Amino acid sequence: MAFSEEALRKQLGKYKFRDLTIEELKNVSRTYPNFTFSMNTYTFKDGSQKDLLNFSGTVPVKYGNSYNIPIHLWILDSHPFAPPICFLKPTVNMGISVGKHVDAHGRIYLPYLQNWSHPKSTVIGLIKEMITKFEEELPLYSLSSSDAARQSELLSYIAKITEGETDMKSKSKIGGGKTEGRFNKITVVGAGDLGIACVLAVAAKGAADKVVLLDLSEGAAKGGTMDLEIFALPDVEISKDFSASADSKVVVLTVNSLGNAQTYLDVIQSNVDLFRGIIPAISHYSQNTILLVASHPVEVMTYVSWKLSAFPKSRVIGVGANLDTERFQYILTNILKAEALAKDAWIIGEQGEDKVPSWTSCNLVANQTEAMAACNSREKVANRAMEVLKGKGQRSWSVGLSVADLTDSILKDKRKVHSVSTLAKGCCNINSEVFLSLPCILGTDGVIEMVKLEEDPLVQEKLQSSAGSIHDLQQQLKL
Repeated sequence: MAFSEEALRKQLGKYKFRDLTIEELKNVSRTYPNFTFSMNTYTFKDGSQKDLLNFSGTVPVKYGNSYNIPIHLWILDSHPFAPPICFLKPTVNMGISVGKHVDAHGRIYLPYLQNWSHPKSTVIGLIKEMITKFEEELPLYSLSSSDAARQSELLSYIAKITEGETDMKSKSKIGGGKTEGRFNKITVVGAGDLGIACVLAVAAKGAADKVVLLDLSEGAAKGGTMDLEIFALPDVEISKDFSASADSKVVVLTVNSLGNAQTYLDVIQSNVDLFRGIIPAISHYSQNTILLVASHPVEVMTYVSWKLSAFPKSRVIGVGANLDTERFQYILTNILKAEALAKDAWIIGEQGEDKVPSWTSCNLVANQTEAMAACNSREKVANRAMEVLKGKGQRSWSVGLSVADLTDSILKDKRKVHSVSTLAKGCCNINSEVFLSLPCILGTDGVIEMVKLEEDPLVQEKLQSSAGSIHDLQQQLKL
């Protein structure tokens, strides 16, 4: 309906600041007379529902030519002290350009929304910033007729999101594919050095029937992506369309934000913002996939992927300390000639300087004196191995080999033990939802079982310290 103050007063009965809201919407209607207003039910992420005022229409954007960009805004009942919830509202002939300010569902994220503060912030001001950002990066593009049919189904899903009616467990899928067969498809998200390294390593391993490289960068193909296209590896596809990832058994996430963040927290928040546009789309096209996270920091980004996907914890895994563990075991066996120790040795915790060695079994000895001597000897060898390990960096190609190793275990259901980032809550007296590297058995369903470690108070203390610092960091992020 068109703006009607009398009608809105009746409908906004439960709004805490009805008069302020109506006055502001008068200004919106005068500035953008094409907007239509209505009351509808919005369902929040926690499942709660509210009848909220919402309006939709188009805003003018100049991007070479002039475009009318359709938007849909929901006004919370605490307005103007809380910002609106904003979405694009594309037609069936429009595709969403996922970017810094728009996710795959069309939800709009802007600094103006994050910094919302009444009375400085207004809906008019919000729309002006929206136009400015859209003129820097156009949020929609025109679909070809061949893509329109597929897009219409995706848009029906997006419509449910914008109306608050999402169901991530929906059985319908877009793009078809072999959902029940043994066709093993892997999608690698991100076409940087790490993404390309993962594609090459996975292809060389031969576990996948098809590998899709999802290139989310702007512009034409360049660098390694262009070379992949030129030399056309068999069973490797390069795409910029999320639908190409449909029915993947494993999705590897390698993307990292290249923004101008100033602090470590800002860097991570930029990655979170990037993942908000990726994970829901990936989860929609491959609802039974296993997410394998290689983005940094891996523990935090695995947690973010778990939260955004709503997948079971067993199907969200970080590459964690798999590479360090394989190196650690190799050093013990081939350099320090301690093969008996290597088979039970693991690197656990978090990536970086805070990783710690641990063991999954205890060699039985005749008495306490021998046990103490064995532990001291093992500790000395482990310390020497850790010193060697410190000199090893994590280059893209080496991480790619580690990713190929993990995907091979998953796709072939090897039931092999790997040190991967998994939900650590309940382990070592950790009570918070954090992901740490722990030895886990991997198979086609992801993490099948966590392997029990020796009880070592010092190791447990380090894990609890890592969990505490990671949890504190996660609490500062805006998901």
